[in-house]
Amino acid sequence: MSALAFPALTPAAPLAPSSGLSRIPPALVDGLGREIRYLRLSVTDRCDFRCVYCMAEHMTFLPRAQVLSLEEIFRVARIFSEQGVRKFRLTGGEPLVRKGIVGLCRQIAQLPALQLRDEAGRLGEVVLTTNGSQLGHLARPLAEAGVSRLNISLDSLDPALFRALTRTGDLAQVLNGIEAAQDAGFSRLKLNTVVMKGRNDHEIPDLVAFAIARGLDITFIEEMPLGEVGRARGESLMTSDEVREQIARRYTLQDTSEQSGGPARYVRVQGHPNTRIGFISPHSHNFCGSCNRVRLTAEGRLLLCLGQEHSLDVRGLLRESASDTPVLEAIQRALHHKPAGHTFSATGEVQIVRFMNASGG
Repeated sequence: MSALAFPALTPAAPLAPSSGLSRIPPALVDGLGREIRYLRLSVTDRCDFRCVYCMAEHMTFLPRAQVLSLEEIFRVARIFSEQGVRKFRLTGGEPLVRKGIVGLCRQIAQLPALQLRDEAGRLGEVVLTTNGSQLGHLARPLAEAGVSRLNISLDSLDPALFRALTRTGDLAQVLNGIEAAQDAGFSRLKLNTVVMKGRNDHEIPDLVAFAIARGLDITFIEEMPLGEVGRARGESLMTSDEVREQIARRYTLQDTSEQSGGPARYVRVQGHPNTRIGFISPHSHNFCGSCNRVRLTAEGRLLLCLGQEHSLDVRGLLRESASDTPVLEAIQRALHHKPAGHTFSATGEVQIVRFMNASGG
């Protein structure tokens, strides 16, 4: 996709110094006044699974020359951190299949702006979303590198269904990875479940029980219409309200205003203080009004909205100039055109042709 042409705006503010920061830089602000404090970085479009809601069974991945180098990804992270971004999530594809991922996490975690505390006393953070397949040997190195939290995809506790939904995944390997992550000492672990009516919705109570037994958070996600995956998506859409209703048959849920810096809305489970249940509801409870994030794809496109095609060719800018100034100025101009929201519908029609793995999961 080509970059959008954006009109010239006022010159960018000077970059904050890359060391010796004494205060958190002011936030980047989009054209609607929303502060951008969160950047999702896709480090690869490749994955060792082929989840049915994420990609087609037979995928063609990007040529390696089109994928940002680790040095380029870090440069983007540094630029954004110097402009007030406080949270970086590494995604994919599956980020843990990218060689050098632990070192990249360490570099980002050591950015000076992330060492400063906000008004609530919180440091910046590096977090990561994974399918869990590689955590058996990478959980502890990631924790030691400064990754504070993990989101781990888990769509079924039934080995056969897990294999059917992921097409290639081994449930035992992922469960071992979750155990390794618990032993590694992350500040928080969260399971992510994409709920599909008629596929895995009958497992919702069991997945909640699994999370409670291990003191984990769990978030249920409405399926998003990204990419042609060979079936009608609308037929399997299960709304967050339907998921919550099913959980409430077994547990007493308590509303809470807690936030984790993203789009999830949380409830607590009475009698189980170590577990929160989250809902991400792009269809039924649009979260665009408070959107505080942008995404960088593995090929270096800055996506201003998950559900729109607006993007900026950051890779081209990085490779054209060793100076950060033109990169930052282009980002600031692009943010002025960040859309008010996505256009997802529940009809099953594919509205965005790129797959979820290409969007930065």
